[in-house]
Amino acid sequence: MREIHDHEELLALCGGDLRCAWAAQGLRPHSTGRSRAWTGAGGRAVVVAAPQLSVHDRLVVHGPADAVAPLVRAVLAEAGPTYRLLGDRALVHALVDMLPELALAADLGWMEDTGPLPAGTPAGKAEWLPGSAEPEVARLVEAGFPASYAKPGVPGVRTWAGVREPDGRLAAVATLAWSAPAAALISGVATRPDARGRGHARDVCTFVLSEALSRHGRAALLVDDSNTAALRLYRSLGMRYRPLAAAYLLPPDSAPPR
Repeated sequence: MREIHDHEELLALCGGDLRCAWAAQGLRPHSTGRSRAWTGAGGRAVVVAAPQLSVHDRLVVHGPADAVAPLVRAVLAEAGPTYRLLGDRALVHALVDMLPELALAADLGWMEDTGPLPAGTPAGKAEWLPGSAEPEVARLVEAGFPASYAKPGVPGVRTWAGVREPDGRLAAVATLAWSAPAAALISGVATRPDARGRGHARDVCTFVLSEALSRHGRAALLVDDSNTAALRLYRSLGMRYRPLAAAYLLPPDSAPPR
């Protein structure tokens, strides 16, 4: 395998894949606490290792399974066992079948957008919230989306956007977290349970998506396949769905023989 030190070379090898661009945050040679990337099989395979990206150490994979499998094995040996694979669902499932040391963690969705927003999309009433609103944001996220990785105070999670009802209560929130210069990640989308069905999620998502596209040019988010309401909302804003899967490295004594 060969380590990639140049961000533009990485994007060329992976065809500009947005997930690779997102994972390659601050790509530097032999850096500590920053992303690293490798290629193998004559440029057919790409693996990007990003520590503590959306809470986990991520290993974003790209390419055909037969080329990616040996590269994954070599990168895990160098980067360490804490990294979780993330990539196209068919690819990750194939890697789990090929490498007995891997286990499937979850199937999920990746949605992305390069803009612009669909014509006629209303601006809504959302805005960036001051830092003093973080305790209120934390309570809303805990009530509306307790499983969210993005919460106030989590590393990589900074400014929150929100929409308030006429009585001043916070109704819905979202943030841009763990974003790369050329790829924003929308996270922490949550609505207060008793305020659902009033268009607040659409307002805040429209706002943060518009901000993401303006600042970064491209935007993405992770979504559960079972969340049909969220999938419908994101698609209505012009976001495109791609099936995704995650996998993790089994402890050495638990990998089944194959």
